[in-house]
Amino acid sequence: MIHKLIEKIQKTGAPIVVGLDPMLKYVPQHLQRKAYAEYGETLQGAAEAIWLFNKEIIDAIYDLVPAVKPQIAMYEQFGVEGLLVFQKTVAYCKEKGLIVIGDVKRGDIGSTSEAYAIGHLGKVQVGNNFCRGFDEDFITVNPYLGSDGVAPFIKVCKEEKKGIFVLVKTSNPSSGEFQDCMMRSRAAAGAVGADSGSFVDRPLYEAVGEKVAEWGADCMGDAYSYVGAVVGATYPEQGKALRKIMPKAFILVPGYGAQGGKGADLVHFFNEDGLGAIVNSSRGIIAAYQQSAYEKYGEEHFAEASRAAVIAMKEDIADALANR
Repeated sequence: MIHKLIEKIQKTGAPIVVGLDPMLKYVPQHLQRKAYAEYGETLQGAAEAIWLFNKEIIDAIYDLVPAVKPQIAMYEQFGVEGLLVFQKTVAYCKEKGLIVIGDVKRGDIGSTSEAYAIGHLGKVQVGNNFCRGFDEDFITVNPYLGSDGVAPFIKVCKEEKKGIFVLVKTSNPSSGEFQDCMMRSRAAAGAVGADSGSFVDRPLYEAVGEKVAEWGADCMGDAYSYVGAVVGATYPEQGKALRKIMPKAFILVPGYGAQGGKGADLVHFFNEDGLGAIVNSSRGIIAAYQQSAYEKYGEEHFAEASRAAVIAMKEDIADALANR
């Protein structure tokens, strides 16, 4: 799947993933009224409003970007009805030729991680049949329970030719409370600025980055691994260091736009080949019509505003990469 992601990035010229993270406050009133008229002001009505919203945005942007990233929590808040829309959204995006990165941030003890991996990336045996659950192409994974919590995801990735993005340095303001904690450990072979086997002091996120590189070496495509990393756009200097630590990992970069990241912050996330990173924007695109820059579109044409926001983001990143 990493090969397909790279091919689609090259075809579209857009190393961009659109975060499908809907909340009812982003959904225009005319869509909410339509959904509630059919299903009432219920969880089913809310889920239908989310589906109508997602579908118009997908139809407006699918030819511009290689991938989308639905955040499962935004669907889970509506219970089973929301999860049905999550599954419906994944399937529709794949019908439109988009790669789907399920932002599920799973990670637990080995047997539980195995169940998560099967449910989101693999197949579950039901009698004599093997059935797919949500069937994303990639998912995000939390590594903080250690290697035995990550190994089941890698196993399924190998079987299914799919991928994961491991949380390394996240974009939220308080990420440093734990991720930046300094630790002393033995340097991995080839570690930046250290002799192999020596002890070094480095932040926890660098140690996690080294594990991503280690896990990825056993799960390689042609030039990039099926094991990628999540590194926030809001931390460009850390991104620069992690790019060196994980040269073969594709980096999923959240934090662009609404969280403050911009194209000029992103250049160090990319390798010299212009690849190696894919940048996420969520509400900056799906709720673009609520921003002053796109208010001319109005609620009725919210999907057109989303398309315009994608085009602007694509140009911003291209300009930054051309001038680095």
